[in-house]
Amino acid sequence: VRGLVLDHGARHPNMARRSENCFICTANIGLEWEKTEINSSFGYSSAEQREKLVASERKHVNDKVQAVLALKKKVCGDDPSKSFVFVNQQGIDPISLDLLQKEGIVGIRRAKKRNMERIPLACGGFAVNSEKDLTPDCLGRAGLVYEHTLGEDKFTFIEDVKNAFSCTVLIRGPNRHTINQIKDAVRDGLKAVKNVIVDGSFVLGAGCFEAQAYVHLMKYKKTIDGRKKLGIQAFADSLLAVPRTLVQNAGHDQQEALINLLHQTEKGKKVGVDLETGDLLDPLQSGILDNYCVKKQFLHLGSIIASKLLLVDEIMRAGRSMGKNQNQ
Repeated sequence: VRGLVLDHGARHPNMARRSENCFICTANIGLEWEKTEINSSFGYSSAEQREKLVASERKHVNDKVQAVLALKKKVCGDDPSKSFVFVNQQGIDPISLDLLQKEGIVGIRRAKKRNMERIPLACGGFAVNSEKDLTPDCLGRAGLVYEHTLGEDKFTFIEDVKNAFSCTVLIRGPNRHTINQIKDAVRDGLKAVKNVIVDGSFVLGAGCFEAQAYVHLMKYKKTIDGRKKLGIQAFADSLLAVPRTLVQNAGHDQQEALINLLHQTEKGKKVGVDLETGDLLDPLQSGILDNYCVKKQFLHLGSIIASKLLLVDEIMRAGRSMGKNQNQ
């Protein structure tokens, strides 16, 4: 959705369910009777004093509502083609909702904090914390705002926004497990795209990179003398675990696939393994790519973890030898 989807709707039955050419006001203003931050009490000796107390409290809330109504009249005027949507993080009591509805304002209360942060990114403007800060500059714009019911839940769609720096992916599924799987897939896909943008490069997948690295290491091994050849051979063989595992999981012959892959790679061809047929393919044409930073990280960590494991063995051997010497 090019815009936002709020997981709640308007709280007044007569408020518009669809609005076009909207001004979006995001606020954190309490349009209801607020409880004191400390334990306190009010005393009165007559019914008249109680009525004055209630009227004073109501006037305090109504003044805030009138500030919202004044802003709506200022930006919309008497133009029926313009609409006003008020999204509030705090509550809006029934009387305030009724006042907003009579002026044609769509009021959404108890909006979540994450939505309050995303609405200005999508629509523009900024969130206000006081009715004194309500100015036309704080308003965002949206071409369409409508309420839609999915199952038993109500959602408010804010669409047709300009210069959006935030959008929404709406995920639905039969159960929580399926939704979590879809969410993980979307997140992993977005992370992969982000890595490509940050790195500015990518690596060929389908086992192509590992085969190329193996062939390169075999050529480099011939230029080295001594025991270092054993380490190069072990590292090169470990790289082939990636294409070998891919072929095994696909149910194809590992030996035949690896032989064909290395044979074509030695000829200078950049090919990978086709998991559907077991043959070879061009990973670039097939769109099978890996992140550069991921490949770099696993190559770096692989050698470090192997060194640490060998170091543990050395420490255990040293400990045993020290124990023997002490017993003697």
